[in-house]
Amino acid sequence: MRKVGNSIKNHVLTGISYMIPLVIAGAVIMAISRVGGSIYGITDIWDSGYATSSSSIVRLLHSLDGFGGIALGLMFPVIAAFIAYSVVDKLGIAPGLVGGMLVKELNAGFLGAIAAGLIAGYVCLLIRNHVKLPKSMASVVPVFLIPVLGTLVTVLMINYVIGVPFAALNIGLENWLNSLSGGNQILMAAVVGAMVGFDLGGPVNKAAVTTAMALLTSGVYAPNTAAQVAIIIPPIGLGLATVIGKHKYNTELKEAGKSSIIMGLVGISEGAIPFAVESLLKVIPSTVIGSAIGSAMAVGLGAVNQAPISGFYGWFTVEKWPIYILSIAVGSLFVAISSVLLRNKDAGIEEVSMSLDEEFDEDAWEEEWQS
Repeated sequence: MRKVGNSIKNHVLTGISYMIPLVIAGAVIMAISRVGGSIYGITDIWDSGYATSSSSIVRLLHSLDGFGGIALGLMFPVIAAFIAYSVVDKLGIAPGLVGGMLVKELNAGFLGAIAAGLIAGYVCLLIRNHVKLPKSMASVVPVFLIPVLGTLVTVLMINYVIGVPFAALNIGLENWLNSLSGGNQILMAAVVGAMVGFDLGGPVNKAAVTTAMALLTSGVYAPNTAAQVAIIIPPIGLGLATVIGKHKYNTELKEAGKSSIIMGLVGISEGAIPFAVESLLKVIPSTVIGSAIGSAMAVGLGAVNQAPISGFYGWFTVEKWPIYILSIAVGSLFVAISSVLLRNKDAGIEEVSMSLDEEFDEDAWEEEWQS
């Protein structure tokens, strides 16, 4: 049973890994559009009224926002297709794509897309392994039978079996999140932030981030705001720690700290991984609490990030962006200061001491002295 669970988890993570570049591309294009719109004093460049603006630049910016939206709209089909691809290779792509599109139309949400990918993948796998035709007709299976039958079974199961309950679950989740206010919303943001800061790009992080991004399509922005703040706090905070407490870090980690800050600024949590590997029990509590603080602060004070963008290039498109940036700074400083305080050994001096020990060979020195 554990083996099956690990296999499904790996298929889902494969789908997410293929989806993320698409989401980033769409998000960055939308960020360009919205930053450009803000230069002209436009805060809703996506509004259809700008399609007929007298300014050609404003029309272009409006179109760019639409192009980014097209990319984000492919989120569910792509994750479903590549989950199926992970299960059964390229045979699962067509049924997965169609299943993902149907999930999007039914508003069955992120969980529905995952289910569609798994259904498509395993249905195609069963057909490939158990449908046997004469040798003269064997070529029909991959090019005709699997795409047609696999797609048919997938869409029927989604439409008549899982579609309604997953759509109801998704709508219920949206309604619950929209009903949150005050302390409840702050608590939700803290939980999302803590999940993102827990394993720095791992399964828990990706589950929180991708769910938050999926809710954007339903106009639910608070989870995304929390997640995008939390993505960049650990790498920036741990990079700053090597500056604040540089005497406590060896040369390798100081260099990693420079890269970590840069990776944080462009929205890559994995920049913090070298620090977690070196001292897991001291780093993870700091990143979890720091990310929770930053996320709760941003949401609690009214910042709203409507795009799945964590990098600095999207900060100024956020509603109440000064609060958003301040929240990132507070969370990052918590991570930096707490990480330095938790390091009770002077790694810099320890490194020099180890170097001296390696260079000094006591036995060789004694033999030379006796001669």
